[in-house]
Amino acid sequence: EVQLVESGGGLVQAGGSLRLSCAASGFTLDDYAIQWFRQAPGKEREGVSCISRSDGSTHYAESVKGRFTISRDNAKNTVYLQMNTLKPEDTAVYYCAASNALGYYCLGYGNHYNYWGQGTQVTVSS
Repeated sequence: EVQLVESGGGLVQAGGSLRLSCAASGFTLDDYAIQWFRQAPGKEREGVSCISRSDGSTHYAESVKGRFTISRDNAKNTVYLQMNTLKPEDTAVYYCAASNALGYYCLGYGNHYNYWGQGTQVTVSS
């Protein structure tokens, strides 16, 4: 069974850090582009960061550049999102998703992602 499971969300004060994990089963993450999306109440889903399938390059939304870092541990078949200097506007449900259709340009393009996790809540208090 193909599955993505996120963990690591929680409540943190502004300026704090969290590390989200996205564990895959039933397929090999290395063969897919992996993206972290987020969705806040009343807002559209936003692509936050991705690792491309073609060359492993990483890409970030402008709103998180310099604060978030995406990484992949192939041995654990897990992708991480290290989030530092968190702001109240980072509050959202965070989802990881996998795509075998995208190459270098992986940020956004939600409709091209085949598999999705259930999401993990991140709440940043001011």
